Amino acid sequence: MNERPTAAAHRVVKEAVRAGDLVVDATAGNGHDTLFLAELVGKSGRVLAFDVQQAAIRATRERLEAAGAESWVDLYEESHGMLLERAGRGAVAAVMFNLGYLPGGDHEVITEVGESCKAVVQGLFALKPGGVMTIVCYTGHPGGEEEAGAVVMGLEEIRDVGTVEFDLEVGEPAKEKAPFLVVVRKG
Repeated sequence: MNERPTAAAHRVVKEAVRAGDLVVDATAGNGHDTLFLAELVGKSGRVLAFDVQQAAIRATRERLEAAGAESWVDLYEESHGMLLERAGRGAVAAVMFNLGYLPGGDHEVITEVGESCKAVVQGLFALKPGGVMTIVCYTGHPGGEEEAGAVVMGLEEIRDVGTVEFDLEVGEPAKEKAPFLVVVRKG
């Protein structure tokens, strides 16, 4: 089976999240993952969604309103580097990232290596035991391969030091410059 990274991310998250959970969409984009998470946690849960682009927040809000799911989602027009401050330590069932640029948006505006690495580490600390983090790494744009490599290397270093217990799965791209999925399962 050759599952798309985004579909695989949804499958992994769906296995870990329950109604009433706190979850994070670290890169709201056009709101697809935000709505997916909102539907999983339901009205008794909470979704925190981040994006630095006003257009992304607007698109996400419109998608949520059309589905009637906006009341349990907090949208932040700010960097995902604020994730831990907003979510808290050890409280989150799932964190989802899509690294790269806003589909249909300005391809010059991309997630940045430093902020993404910081946010992924924060996501790791925000996860509760049994929580999952998915990171879809897009590598076909300038800077994408470097960002993906830095994120994976940073997670490997943290795992190897052993200060936080988690399993790390790094998917293989289907072809050169294709996106791939990174999955973190916190112990």
